[in-house]
Amino acid sequence: MESPSKFRRDSQIKWYRCPIDREVLSGLMQSSDLHAFCQVFCQLGLFFTTATLAYLAYRNVNSSNWVWSVPLLLAALFVHGTQGPFMGLVAVHELCHKTPFRTKFMNEVFLRIYSFISWSDYIWFRPSHVKHHQLTVHRDYDGEVVLPSDLNFKNWRFWLGILAWNPQGFWNTLKAYARRARGHIDGDWYQHILPESKPELRRRHCNWARTVLIGHAILAALFVVTGHWFLIVVFTMGTSYCGWLGFLCGTPQHYGLSSNVPDFRLCCRTYTCSFLPAFFYWNMQYHVEHHMYPAVPFYNLPKLRRAIEHNLPPAPHGLWATWKVMLEIHRRRLQDCTYAFVPELTPSEGTRAEDTVLEREASLT
Repeated sequence: MESPSKFRRDSQIKWYRCPIDREVLSGLMQSSDLHAFCQVFCQLGLFFTTATLAYLAYRNVNSSNWVWSVPLLLAALFVHGTQGPFMGLVAVHELCHKTPFRTKFMNEVFLRIYSFISWSDYIWFRPSHVKHHQLTVHRDYDGEVVLPSDLNFKNWRFWLGILAWNPQGFWNTLKAYARRARGHIDGDWYQHILPESKPELRRRHCNWARTVLIGHAILAALFVVTGHWFLIVVFTMGTSYCGWLGFLCGTPQHYGLSSNVPDFRLCCRTYTCSFLPAFFYWNMQYHVEHHMYPAVPFYNLPKLRRAIEHNLPPAPHGLWATWKVMLEIHRRRLQDCTYAFVPELTPSEGTRAEDTVLEREASLT
């Protein structure tokens, strides 16, 4: 008999969404194969280009030139690894929404390519993320993102992982896939998303874990047998190190904001940034807009923001300005663990800003 889930299934959240003209929204929801192909070909091409350069830098190292060739190799690995984390649940996330490609089966093709390269569990993530959008950071319902969350800058493993490579993290991934390949389901949220009452979903989850584990094992064996073992570093483990930029881009999504409120403006954060981080991050810096209207493809989110900006909180520009806000929230949370940042809102038709703030305060008592 299936054990009861710690997460409830009886939600009836009436989310506030900024008003927008129906025709404008319909236009913004149109997918484009051209935009999507530009994104995936450029990102995959860049990933394999930096992988090749790192491999060539490794092949160039010898006892007579190590003084400059080893630093060159480390720099190449740093550049390659910096973009690696974006190959995971950033790309997988948007492809799970099925919005980038107008030709729908192409979303599924590239979803599997990205998921394999990055060791991503898209079978679990897709239904999990649906619930995350429906129940965003409501404590009894959403196990994908749980607030409040904390930043631990004093942990040396944290710095090792974002500036270099934390072997424990990769080992934990291997162990998790080994368990899933045997049919094990990890943790309460996984159990909630993949219950025993859905055996077909569990079977697909198990098969995907076997595909990733066996596929990478075969490739790693080929790399070793053919004398190109360093390809394990740049491909098999290529999305698991130097996660500093992914951390800077991704952490602001919900950090320090309110839980248990029916207004995405209070539980999600938007910031703007330059082209390169936006490219790597698939425009998820427009996170309020993405949660309000998740059917809008990532490349149309800047246009969506312009259409509803008058009804949104101000957005900091650039990672530096964003993290000044983040670190101030972190400082205040160290003094008061119940603190949540409440942005300035413009009241309008629908859920009034004052109502959502009152509901947030009531939920904390």
